[in-house]
Amino acid sequence: MTHAAVAAPGATFKKLLRRNDDDGGAPKLSPLWTFVAWLATLAFFAPVAWMVLTSFHQEADAATNPPTPFAAVTFDQYKLLFSRDITPFLLNSAMASVLSTLLVLALAVPAAYALSIKPVEKWTDVMFFFLSTKFLPAIAALLPVYLIVKDAGMLDNVWTLVILYTAMNLPIAVWMMRSFLAEVPKEILEAAEVDGAGLLTVLWRVVAPVALPGLAATSLICFIFSWNEFMFAVNLTATQASTAPVFLVGFITNEGLFLARLCAAATLVSLPVLIAGFAAQDKLVRGLSLGAVK
Repeated sequence: MTHAAVAAPGATFKKLLRRNDDDGGAPKLSPLWTFVAWLATLAFFAPVAWMVLTSFHQEADAATNPPTPFAAVTFDQYKLLFSRDITPFLLNSAMASVLSTLLVLALAVPAAYALSIKPVEKWTDVMFFFLSTKFLPAIAALLPVYLIVKDAGMLDNVWTLVILYTAMNLPIAVWMMRSFLAEVPKEILEAAEVDGAGLLTVLWRVVAPVALPGLAATSLICFIFSWNEFMFAVNLTATQASTAPVFLVGFITNEGLFLARLCAAATLVSLPVLIAGFAAQDKLVRGLSLGAVK
């Protein structure tokens, strides 16, 4: 009796938090967890909403303290951005990010296939080697990378960024793709081999469709890392190959911080990532949760 009385509060609390699937459909979060999820979503979205709102204000309204969220709306900041020709910076970022992501996938998928579906001897050592390449801080490699790029005559070149971003994202992609490919049923691979399919055919016609959510998640993460990269871009480029993050720094001057213009530029720079994430959101969620529940 005493045990039941003690356990009752805990049972009531668990009942508030547990999933409710009594209706026979998909599991649903309890009202308490739904409320907490909405609060967390609003907390994460609030800075983004404030950035977008500030981008439609004049500099005088954006610099007031306290801020004036209901100031007059204007598109002057966006007009100034395109007058400063932001397009080449966006194109450089797009080229470096897309090409490096494609190269990463082309290298990571066969490597992950060899480490998961057809594991090589001592594959754990190979995985640790990939992970160890991320131990060194990027700033520690900046000077030797700069000297190598300078001697090769590749300064201020988009292809330099493509190569560097590929090398930076490849270990992460191999680790992610290995976990995704490990979930591919072995039976369909054996059936393809019995039918005489070669390695490339298996990868393209069998593995890729099954692991498509994982491929989407990996490619999107690599794209975001490449798009947001700043340190190598600002140190290895000048006028021809500067990327969008480098363009943003131009609004921090000796004359002060042009907050409204900076928010407008940051909004434009964020749009490709937001669009890519929205377009692949279903596959991204499936890919990031693949293997989480057996």
